Amino acid sequence: MMRFILLLFFCITGVANVNGSTPAEVPDTMDDRVKACTICHSAEDKVGRDAYYPRIAGKPQGYLFNQMRNFRDGRRYYPPMAILLENMSDEYLLEIAQYFSSLQLPYPDPEQIQMQPEEIKLAEHLIYSGYPERDIPACSACHGDVLMGVEPAIPGLIGLPRAYITAQLGGWRNGGIMRGGKPDCMSEIAKQLTESEVNAVAKWLANQSVSGKPSSFDVLSSELVDRCSQTILENGGAE
Repeated sequence: MMRFILLLFFCITGVANVNGSTPAEVPDTMDDRVKACTICHSAEDKVGRDAYYPRIAGKPQGYLFNQMRNFRDGRRYYPPMAILLENMSDEYLLEIAQYFSSLQLPYPDPEQIQMQPEEIKLAEHLIYSGYPERDIPACSACHGDVLMGVEPAIPGLIGLPRAYITAQLGGWRNGGIMRGGKPDCMSEIAKQLTESEVNAVAKWLANQSVSGKPSSFDVLSSELVDRCSQTILENGGAE
């Protein structure tokens, strides 16, 4: 983590010229301001040595804003993100969210993961039907029919690798993503999933090609809006 902090310091402050007398001039554009972000969150997904850094380009603005505010305010815990965001205002976080949500960059090709027929059947049932008797809604009910998210605050599930999806679902299940406050709806749902269900969903999603755009807010049922109001309404999402 110390290497990350040092690298972040040099990217933000710039370095002196070869004579050591005059700091290098840094252009004041949003593209240049967010270079500290793209050290990890580059144009394409990549795996770091100690953590996975997901693609943030093109994600819904409200979702990005929520996550940055959660890191800044300690609701999500990852020290490098907390250090980077600790002195930023809501207004500036919103500017950053707007910038990244507007980026339309190519997605990586889907992974080629072998799945057994029963795994495919299990994954598709969870994604398109869910298990109401276990209080598990379909993934598509929240993340949209084409699983590309719902504006303004629900992220897409396609275009992400299996390792990241598995890690996120694991974090929701064991409480490692959100800290304090009332239970998050995604945490409540993920805790109902078995290990085999998590693995099947992660494999299936990682195998899919990206197609379509985020859905509009009105596709969400009133029941899901009420259940997930902490994420959708209270943290900067739709009013």
